[in-house]
Amino acid sequence: MPGLNQLKHYDRSWFKDDLRAALSVVAVALPVAIAYAQLTGVSAIVGLYSCVLPMLVYALFGTSRQLIIGPDAATCAVIAAVVTPLAAGDPTKHWQLVMTMTAMTGIWCILASRFKLGVLADFLSRPILLGLLNGVALTIIVGQFAKIFGFKFEQRYLLERLYEAPSLLLSVHWQTMMISVTTVVVYLASKRFRPQWPAAMFAIFITGVMVWLMKLDTVGVKVVGVIQGGLPAFQAPTFDIGVSRELVVPALNLAVVSFVSMMLTARSFAAKNGYDIDADKEFQALGLANLASAFSQGFAISGADSRTAVNDANGGKSQLVSVIAAAVIGAIAIFAYQPLQYIPIAALGVVLIIASMSLLDLKGVWQLRKRNKDAFYLASITLVSVLVIGVIPGITLAVLLGLFQFLRVVMRPRDQVLGLDKKGTVRSIDPSGKATAIPGLIIYRFNSPLTYFNAPYFKRRLLELSEAGGSGVVCVVVDAVSSFTHLDLSVMAMLGDVQTILKKRGIRLVIAGRKRSLRKWCELTGVPVGDGGVVLRADLYLAIKLSGCYQEAVQEGQVPPVQKEDDPNENTTNATPEVA
Repeated sequence: MPGLNQLKHYDRSWFKDDLRAALSVVAVALPVAIAYAQLTGVSAIVGLYSCVLPMLVYALFGTSRQLIIGPDAATCAVIAAVVTPLAAGDPTKHWQLVMTMTAMTGIWCILASRFKLGVLADFLSRPILLGLLNGVALTIIVGQFAKIFGFKFEQRYLLERLYEAPSLLLSVHWQTMMISVTTVVVYLASKRFRPQWPAAMFAIFITGVMVWLMKLDTVGVKVVGVIQGGLPAFQAPTFDIGVSRELVVPALNLAVVSFVSMMLTARSFAAKNGYDIDADKEFQALGLANLASAFSQGFAISGADSRTAVNDANGGKSQLVSVIAAAVIGAIAIFAYQPLQYIPIAALGVVLIIASMSLLDLKGVWQLRKRNKDAFYLASITLVSVLVIGVIPGITLAVLLGLFQFLRVVMRPRDQVLGLDKKGTVRSIDPSGKATAIPGLIIYRFNSPLTYFNAPYFKRRLLELSEAGGSGVVCVVVDAVSSFTHLDLSVMAMLGDVQTILKKRGIRLVIAGRKRSLRKWCELTGVPVGDGGVVLRADLYLAIKLSGCYQEAVQEGQVPPVQKEDDPNENTTNATPEVA
């Protein structure tokens, strides 16, 4: 428990800052949690339940000192998209499906942590995540139009809703519209004249008072209504177990997206405050927090960037901020929940739209067009997919795009043919002409770990280069440091095939680097080494020096003597040159 360890060594001088930050986080978290509960399709009190235990759990198990865990717009939109059609209008079943999906998400996160998959923090590239969050934000914004105008969408998907919206404007409920406008005016005025106030909470308070005094709920203005607060009563799901199978893959997608989004926030604030975080422990903390949310009848949570920013801006120093904030929210959920019934749904819709605006960055997507066209295409495809085919299929496509992007880099990496420059340093041969090839010698570097799915490409490229060199090629040197990183039986079988083919062509195959490991792997897999087999050298410079082609080229003045650059991290010695 990294958080517990820090709390054990807590600096008491931090308490004042942590208390101020915690109260500021509560002021922002309360209205947002209630709004996200509406977005998820559950009771408002569930939004508060989803804050308390998860925040306490993360305070103990998380490694970030500033990150605030809680309901998140993208997470809630995903849950609603999955659960709503499965629940078929049954509110009890809807709530139970939400809890089940939350628990599944937590289990996926804990499994990922167990297998050290914190590397998935880098799985969804920034362009893909940018397109995904923009698509989710637009979907949420359009979905809230019905709440702020007082009508109901008949269609489920975004494009159909946009097409349907103009005809529904004739049925606008004006009292609801008045509440929405009031919320916007109060929010903007608070931001303008009292920026230190929690604008969203203040706007919801004012509109709630309006509903209570003017009894607007009796004239058609929808409100949260009477809610059952107090301690959450544990209930086990009672629906058909077959329905839960529909949640397994969406829960996996949700776990990946939640973790990636959370890590972006956690890493940015960790870098700002001068410390590092452990990705695998963060995966575990996220999983345990989701299980705690499900146990307390809540829904899936993630890292909340807006509340984390509030925490940092108010000087929060430790996880005690989460502990205090959870205690305050818990007290409200148990003892002071009655006033929540007067909160108008329209005001919550406005708050959701404002929160979603922070996710919206269409300008950032467009700017990728000039920086990196491939990144722009990835972001655009993800954005359009979420808008056209829905949130869940869009997220699935985003995950697949991330996987395909990784596989493309690993399966078809950049490779290089190396030579010597005028100083005798090994470098890439490129159009600049700064490096020239050593006659009769091909030096090849494959910039990716070799594994079973890119070994055929490595073999094809190596044989193509040796064939293109013609009959003058007598030796091929492969830089093993960047490619032979682990034992793979398919790779070693490929290496034996390449050695056999090159030997028939009269070409000697030399592998430079990782000599001890490669000798062991060759012995295990039966690849011949030494005379008549693969030649193993300690490093690339030694392999070049011991090449007869290089010695002849130096004597004839075709290339300068090779000069090894000083490398303090390399534990090799310069051997006396001799002709191989």
